[in-house]
Amino acid sequence: MEVNPPNGLTGPPGLTPRTNPQIPGLVVLFDGVCNLCNRSVQFIIRRDPQARFHFASLQSAVGQGLLEKFHLPDHHLSSFVLIEGERIFTRSSAALRVLKHLGGGWKLLYAFWIVPPFIRNGVYDWIARNRYRWFGRQDACWIPTPELKERFLD
Repeated sequence: MEVNPPNGLTGPPGLTPRTNPQIPGLVVLFDGVCNLCNRSVQFIIRRDPQARFHFASLQSAVGQGLLEKFHLPDHHLSSFVLIEGERIFTRSSAALRVLKHLGGGWKLLYAFWIVPPFIRNGVYDWIARNRYRWFGRQDACWIPTPELKERFLD
């Protein structure tokens, strides 16, 4: 069961991975067969010229390993996850934190952080439940171009 305290962390404050892996500073875990999720990754890549974000699909061995290291259920494929060093954010909190890190006008959307998580996550969950119907899905995970491959952990 996932716990989302008001601060947006999953699990108890100060949650750290079970081991101390070398995790790049900002890692996005995403549903690799979801068209909306793949477009979101491409959106982040286009707006991240410093290449601070790295990515792994939730279905990959790397994604499953990171879920396990951060005590998240391995069947947690309907969530968008952001790992910032040793802190982890899920659902709407993850999306807002990504926008904050993108800078420019996108970080202004971080103001929605003040909306209570039960409301933000309610909207997030509604979109997540309908994402395949509205945006479609692929039979296999998206394969990045050779130039982008270094940003993917799987």
